[in-house]
Amino acid sequence: MKKINNIILTDGGLETDLIFNHNIELEHFAAFPLVEDHIHKNTLKNYYKDYLEVAKDSKTGFILESPTWRANLDWGLKLGYTKERLIAVNKLAIAQLADLRETYSKDIQNIFVSGQIGPRGDGYQVNTSMSYLEASDYHNLQVQAFKEANVDLVTAITMTYSEEALGIVKSTEYHNIPVVISFTVELDGKLPSGESLKEAIKKIDNETGEYPLYYMINCAHPTHFIAELETDEAWKNRIQGIRANASCKSHAELDEALELDKGDKGELGVLHKKLQLLLPELKVYGGCCGTDVSHVTTICNAIRMDSESLFTESEVLVPINDTLIVQSEMDPKSNKEGLLILTKNLLTSN
Repeated sequence: MKKINNIILTDGGLETDLIFNHNIELEHFAAFPLVEDHIHKNTLKNYYKDYLEVAKDSKTGFILESPTWRANLDWGLKLGYTKERLIAVNKLAIAQLADLRETYSKDIQNIFVSGQIGPRGDGYQVNTSMSYLEASDYHNLQVQAFKEANVDLVTAITMTYSEEALGIVKSTEYHNIPVVISFTVELDGKLPSGESLKEAIKKIDNETGEYPLYYMINCAHPTHFIAELETDEAWKNRIQGIRANASCKSHAELDEALELDKGDKGELGVLHKKLQLLLPELKVYGGCCGTDVSHVTTICNAIRMDSESLFTESEVLVPINDTLIVQSEMDPKSNKEGLLILTKNLLTSN
């Protein structure tokens, strides 16, 4: 009898992979225009397929993150996009991922399509900050587009301060869409705003009744934030995903780098094993700057041996009234039941 596990993979550093490994120039570090390019949209498709093959071989779930990190009003304007064209390209990105999910629906039990949102400004520092109300209004364009495109969830990546993240949560809550918040941190494990992970997570949870499905850390090497997680406090259990950088370098050093730093893959795998022990709810694994499919494969191999489930391929745990039950024959097209695998009730040790 084949077994599945409760690991969910996602992709690595899309933009750095495209720039350094595929020699594709990305103006303003934006990948979303490629979904409209008749040549490069196939490059994107093959990029995701490489990761889906890893999930298929490893019997894990997978989150397809849309290449829309820069597809907001400010960055869109710099790239010549009107509001209407931005809405259309966000929807198109989701439609292309939905087609990929259909292709792999018989091979991978749980595939989720996520609409990705990036910060309004720089992903490495706080320039001009917004109140949560301003952030909610600003990011509503993408959130509403994702809602209309029928995403499974929205993921806000590389958040540098809590107010912008809170605004995105408020917008997704209004539209009744599940949301994941991912913070980036500096060498000291703090957000670029100076907030600690604890402060940012507790603030948002207190303001929203724990509306986010979970939190993540991205665009930082594990050595930058492991010390922040060496605590028994309950807040860290809300961190259920990691998308780490390959490099140990600071954001400033990476910003000035002319060559790709792929880091030490073996060390990255070992560090993720340590993170798995420090974060009992950790289930979602991917990569960020400098990582490619080989890094995610190494991470998966390092952590999956002790994470196998005892359930068959046709079964999935579903929380009903705070009780975990086994549900079989999930609809592979809608994945609505499967989305529950991402909730805080399910992301627990079996």
